[in-house]
Amino acid sequence: MRRARALDIQMQILKWDELLEDRKYLRDKVQAIYLWWHKPVVDRELLQSLPNLKVIANSGVGMDHLDLKLIAGFGVKMANAPHAVSNSTADTGMALLLASARRIIEVAPNVEYCEADLLGVEVTRATLGIIGMGSIGYKIALRTACLKYSVILFYFFFFPVRKEQEEQLVGATYCGKLESLLQQSDFVMVVVSLTPQTRKLIGKREMELMKPTATLINISRGAVVDQEALVSALQDGVIRAAALDVTYPEPLPRDHPLLKLKNVIITPHLGIKTEKTARMITEEAVENILAALHGLPMPNEVKL
Repeated sequence: MRRARALDIQMQILKWDELLEDRKYLRDKVQAIYLWWHKPVVDRELLQSLPNLKVIANSGVGMDHLDLKLIAGFGVKMANAPHAVSNSTADTGMALLLASARRIIEVAPNVEYCEADLLGVEVTRATLGIIGMGSIGYKIALRTACLKYSVILFYFFFFPVRKEQEEQLVGATYCGKLESLLQQSDFVMVVVSLTPQTRKLIGKREMELMKPTATLINISRGAVVDQEALVSALQDGVIRAAALDVTYPEPLPRDHPLLKLKNVIITPHLGIKTEKTARMITEEAVENILAALHGLPMPNEVKL
């Protein structure tokens, strides 16, 4: 077993299979869980089996895979890692936007084609609508400066205060209504947490409000977009294209209609998958865990 010393706490780090092999002996020793890619599954049975558990640290921002009320009911604190993931996720969003706009994925070697068939759309001076202005949305807006985008933003209730200084720094314009953003944007990028309020946030009605030349980019959670409505919108030309780093389920079944369309790019939830980000996520999780075990405020505590 590996050991690490930080502050005044000596930590014994257990792999999940080690706990399963000797749960009766180790159950009283576990005080923290670090979740990597939603594993292990945190349910009532697990929480009941770990009487001294104090904190669960998540490797990412989204907490939709956790029953927050259930965990809080056991007196366990929760934390995520919003700062570590913002740059890599913003990079992924911009990569998807550019790849879709210029149809990069469609160009294959040894295929006869006419140049006119591969015309993409201009990104310089286009209008980008960002739905959600958390740390990731802000980093996306920063990356648009060199392309002279016109950036418009829409906030949700979980951003209770407009960040007017940040808007000014990135040259963005606040949009009070989602409908208005959809109607104005050449590219719509969805960057929100999955909550009951945002599930199927972008559905048939919202896609019909978008320009027929618009592209939808989703780097949040798959369930934020109504995928059945998206398939129809792409097939019928309601919108030009979509670029998705997230779907539901993940991965999609191999016979899913989205996988058969030329005007959609799908990547396997690559948003945070870089070596540097993985290291930073772990460091942020350790910082939260140590704070909780010392009885100090956690930097990124998630509360109900």
